[in-house]
Amino acid sequence: MHRLWPPDPSDTGHALSDAELEQLYDYPAGLERPWIQANFVASADGAVAVDDASEGLSSPADKQVFLLGRDLADVILVGAGTALAEGYRGARSGERRRARRRRFGLSDVPPIAVVSRRCTVPADAPVITDTSVPTIVLTTTTAPPERRAALADAGAEVVVAGGETVDLAAAVTLLGERGLLRIDCEGGPHLFGSLVAADLVDELCLTYAPLLAGPGAGRIVAGAPDPAAAMSAPRNMELTSLLHEDGFLLARYRRDRSR
Repeated sequence: MHRLWPPDPSDTGHALSDAELEQLYDYPAGLERPWIQANFVASADGAVAVDDASEGLSSPADKQVFLLGRDLADVILVGAGTALAEGYRGARSGERRRARRRRFGLSDVPPIAVVSRRCTVPADAPVITDTSVPTIVLTTTTAPPERRAALADAGAEVVVAGGETVDLAAAVTLLGERGLLRIDCEGGPHLFGSLVAADLVDELCLTYAPLLAGPGAGRIVAGAPDPAAAMSAPRNMELTSLLHEDGFLLARYRRDRSR
């Protein structure tokens, strides 16, 4: 990958090293509150998926940044629908990735935190059973008790955050109380839309694929507008880096909370 932004007078156009990518994509130092970074890929005409999966939009560079996002995070946040549709399992960590995480003072493997209002994730789903660390299920008091119990029996940590719906601000606070401050959100669009509406997103890593997907696919955000939401108007983001490789653009935006 090569840097387009920010400009560097000393940059000779070289491909960025792993160390340089780590420096670009690392979370702010000395975090005292949860910090949510969202990771998405979209086509040039705004589609979030091809044939109902994001795989058709990805590239080696995008996958490298996707895995880097996981490697630098304390926890991976995902909606239940995306976890099931994409066949999620627990995060994997080979020797190289463990070494990276240890250099950053992180646990060897980050847990997956699944947002599921009704605990609809089956207890035998790979995201629950095929993992080396317990999956966290963020749910509500109105989720059926038998489903909550089944997930707990299968090894998940069931965390209640809200009544009728998952209170994302409360859920994020509960993750922070567990020391999970670096939060890597991988979607899907409904969860991301709710996080945006609650003004909880600090950073967005968005890859633009050189592809026209055509009509039918949704955007990276979904859901009906909520007049009572914390975010009633668009918020400013600052472009903090822009990379390119093989026609793919990899942008990183940070929330500008000064405006």
